[in-house]
Amino acid sequence: MSQVIARADPDNAALPSVTTERGERAVFCGLTSIIWLHRRIQDAFFLVVGSRTCAHLLQSAAGVMIFAEPRFATAILGERDLAGMADCHEELDRVVSELLARRPDIRRLFLVGSCPSEVIKLDLANAAARLQGIHNNRLRISAFSGSGIETTFTQGEDQCLASMVPDLPETPDTSQRLIVVGTLADIVEEQFRRHFAQLGINEVDFFPAARADDLPVVGSGTRIILAQPYLSDTVSALQKRGAKLVAAPYPLGVEGTLGWFQAAAAEWGRNAESVREALAIPIARAGKSLAKVRESLQGRSIHFLPDSQLEIPLARFLRDECSMTLTEVATPYLDQTLMAEELQRLGADVSVVEGSDLDSALARVRSRRPDLTVCGMGIANPLEAEGLRTKWSIELIFTPIQGFDQVADLAGLFARPLVRERKLEVGSWN
Repeated sequence: MSQVIARADPDNAALPSVTTERGERAVFCGLTSIIWLHRRIQDAFFLVVGSRTCAHLLQSAAGVMIFAEPRFATAILGERDLAGMADCHEELDRVVSELLARRPDIRRLFLVGSCPSEVIKLDLANAAARLQGIHNNRLRISAFSGSGIETTFTQGEDQCLASMVPDLPETPDTSQRLIVVGTLADIVEEQFRRHFAQLGINEVDFFPAARADDLPVVGSGTRIILAQPYLSDTVSALQKRGAKLVAAPYPLGVEGTLGWFQAAAAEWGRNAESVREALAIPIARAGKSLAKVRESLQGRSIHFLPDSQLEIPLARFLRDECSMTLTEVATPYLDQTLMAEELQRLGADVSVVEGSDLDSALARVRSRRPDLTVCGMGIANPLEAEGLRTKWSIELIFTPIQGFDQVADLAGLFARPLVRERKLEVGSWN
């Protein structure tokens, strides 16, 4: 079922109208977020309370070898658990005690809910509080949901970070500090720190940090800027702690990254032109590297199916900086506050869809036959069989794509399937 809803600002004709769809969808669940979160928070452990299917998903997604010891596992809910014939809490206490005895290096333990645990109404928040009391001096324990019943896979990170916000130390200091919110690769964090230092912004924290105990302080002087667009609950939790959200585009592409730094620097009294001058060298380097890839993309059409919530900023980058044509930009959820700057840049002439009705969405892809479709892995193979080139959206989460120095790599992710098609000369079947 589809319907057109009002623009975010009814008086602003420059914003795109948004069509909402409700129906069948095909996305990974929030458990998938554990794969990049456990790579980022290096002394955390993620204990999924779920089924064998959950365990198989995680092992397959991570590509974990059988002799490796990852920092995630699944406490299997069996038939007796699902039928209410066993004490799940007692068993969970035992599993956690054994885990901590075997892994003394763990500094934070996440209890991660799944579809089965939510169906039987297993209260993992209370379980985390009880276990925190038992192991209080040993580590921090919290819980979040990775269920896919109502969410898409990137929202697992949102739930995870929101569960950590109550643990952030409070500071009475009203001096300004900046927190960059959203998981980034270590190399991107290092680059961003250098750029902030060039702008005179030295009090910068990244959340999450590489170590569980490295928690940023938060107070009335805290400014937060998002590196990822799917963190609505985390933003709300930080705002309740007194933090102020900096409205900005997302650091994807040259102009997106520049706009992101300009928005942050404006909080410290720097104007946009001075930021451009201070970052002139990485801007020039990024523009030069992008030019080598743009040739493969310009003039080609691209269609976004809803999957990651990165769709709108990616569409803006590919249209404005790579000269691609947008046939449709669909996203699973649209937080118009967090996406306000991107919607403004996207403009009114772009078709934006929130939600999914899988049959309708696929029908539009087949009708428009774009040169490239960005979608989930489960949808990609059938489209490829029909001669339509695809790009897995999940790859954009696992790959460092933010910042100036990653611009060419970002564009290359979209250019690669098109270049491969030409080299293999398989486009004749279209």
